[in-house]
Amino acid sequence: MKTFCIKSSDKAIQQDIQAKIDNLNKPKGSLGRLEDLAMQVCLIQQTLTPSLAHPCHLLLGGDHGIEREGVSVSPREVTWQQMINFTHGGGGVNMFCRQHGFKLRIVDVGVDYDFSGIENIVDCKIARGTKNFLYEPAMSEEEFDKAIQIGSDLVDDCISEGCRILCIGEMGIGNTSPSSIWLSLFGDIPLIDCIGAGAGLDTPGIRHKYEILSKAKERFTSHGDRHDVRSETSHTCLSPCEVLRYFGGFEMIAAIGAMLRAAEAHLIILVDGFIMTACALAAIRLYPDSQDYMIFTHCGDEKAHKMMLDMVDAKPLLNLGLRLGEGTGALCAFPIVDSAVRMINEMNNFDNAKITKYF
Repeated sequence: MKTFCIKSSDKAIQQDIQAKIDNLNKPKGSLGRLEDLAMQVCLIQQTLTPSLAHPCHLLLGGDHGIEREGVSVSPREVTWQQMINFTHGGGGVNMFCRQHGFKLRIVDVGVDYDFSGIENIVDCKIARGTKNFLYEPAMSEEEFDKAIQIGSDLVDDCISEGCRILCIGEMGIGNTSPSSIWLSLFGDIPLIDCIGAGAGLDTPGIRHKYEILSKAKERFTSHGDRHDVRSETSHTCLSPCEVLRYFGGFEMIAAIGAMLRAAEAHLIILVDGFIMTACALAAIRLYPDSQDYMIFTHCGDEKAHKMMLDMVDAKPLLNLGLRLGEGTGALCAFPIVDSAVRMINEMNNFDNAKITKYF
């Protein structure tokens, strides 16, 4: 796997940032979370005058072998159909990108469809979907490394255009299944507590999903015939990469690579819902300091998502009941981050406004 150089944001200017925030013409602390966000953004960019220049949104598509087991209410073809819909500007992600001025890149990392001749889809296809992790690893080590590199390279493209803030979204029918197993394994949480309705499963559907994922998890964690995914010394201590490679989707691993490169480059990373929080959790497991660069934007209604956020002590900005994916929660939260940056850049201070500082 590609190595990243990710360091915790330098806190040397923290006192200067706080002094600037406290001297804005307002009661101390009266703008609440906006003040916290301004502090985080300033630390990420190492400046008292932060910028949200050239916001970019990566929409990563990939199909999942586990979908063949009926773990999603939506059929596989919805992935490629929605990807084409995005090229016509008709998706939720398109609307929110237009609203907030984000450049949208639609990227095929592993969709089970031939997009030849279709404009506005970036071709990074590794394979036409992952393998079925009920029976075998979702991807090889080579494919895993390639997906990480794809995500990193996509961020480099954004950086070359002057990007300072990044959203990542996903399109992949069935990707709540690997997210649930990642949560269970990384958090040592019973799998049944990590599984929800996804895009709309009913109670029997959730039960079926649990039975399938439980079998897959058991086969992975058993010591019998899984030497293809674990070293002789790792039977009692799974490495994050083993877990990610065995269950992940190409679009999810690429998202992790994108997050890690963005953190390395000191970009602001807006983290969306359940799937992207799972990817953020994985990135943090690989490089703990990457969390300094993440703003968690939305918490959905499923308890598993809240458990994920609690694991990294994240306090999401919104709870709108969204479960669309695509990065829509992050895009909806962007104006709040924008308000925090405008606050520290545009509000007057007590001296300039000739107002008595009363604290």
